Amino acid sequence: MKILVTGGAGFIGSNVVDAYVAAGHEVIVVDNLSSGKLSNINPKTRFYLLDIRSNELKKVFEFEKPDIVNYHAAQISVTASVKDPLFDADVNIKGFLNLLESARLNKTKKLILISSGGAIYGEAEEYPTTEACRPKPLSPYAISKLVTEQYLSFYNHCYGLDYTVLRYSNVFGPRQIPNGEAGVVAIFMERLLNNNPCTLYHFNDETRGMVRDYCFVGDVVRANLLALDKGSMEAFNIGTGVETFTEDLFAIVYESAKKNMPGISYALERKAAKMGELKRSCLNIEKAKSGLGWQPQICLSEGIEITMKWWSSEMNRLGIKGYDAA
Repeated sequence: MKILVTGGAGFIGSNVVDAYVAAGHEVIVVDNLSSGKLSNINPKTRFYLLDIRSNELKKVFEFEKPDIVNYHAAQISVTASVKDPLFDADVNIKGFLNLLESARLNKTKKLILISSGGAIYGEAEEYPTTEACRPKPLSPYAISKLVTEQYLSFYNHCYGLDYTVLRYSNVFGPRQIPNGEAGVVAIFMERLLNNNPCTLYHFNDETRGMVRDYCFVGDVVRANLLALDKGSMEAFNIGTGVETFTEDLFAIVYESAKKNMPGISYALERKAAKMGELKRSCLNIEKAKSGLGWQPQICLSEGIEITMKWWSSEMNRLGIKGYDAA
């Protein structure tokens, strides 16, 4: 089938694109390269350098007429959304509406929406948190993600657009960079491998940092494959159900980095959590197991090792001295 992937040059989106191509699908990538990279774009796709807010998006839909849209394009920073909620809404809500209208006018059959289980539930009433838990978003980013889910429900009700929502936990893995689609794993790796101190953000009552559910990108990719023909009109948490403190995550990343840089220093600074951040987030994935036939296969330590090998090859490709890609 023909699949249009927005954000297909980014960290997660490009990994999903590769899997769709490998499965034999015809794939179109739309990305403005604000955080994505040209080097991430699969050469077997057709690429449109385009912002999802552009009026030109409708022309792409008119020409390509995709069967399915996979929506990975977004403003993804909680901190940035707090600093500039108008920009967050412009990209994540108005941009998504522009996409929905393009899909409606050109009779797209299904849309796979990437939402955030790591944000929309807020400080939840249950852990691990199920999809039945009432969302209590505590940042503009989380609010915008919840709103896009509601708009999608409206387009299904009025126009019959099928959909599946994937609510990601904290995703990490190859191609994640410490800026752009930033994640703490990529930030820790980049700073450790350059022998710079890392920062642990925490709330006053818990100096070990915040609790998160870390899911490897390869597992996330499999959920996107399954969602092509499963999970109609449902939302699914995509995570591991395992809680990890930031300090424990740092220790795992440090041990992995130390294998290649024995002289690396264990330097961890502590600062107060940023506005909009959650103390605790962890997802119950039982619904994904039954509804999609999905569950994670890569544990955190194994995923860190795979990701460190990718960083190894990247830093050697860039000619950074002092790093041994053993």
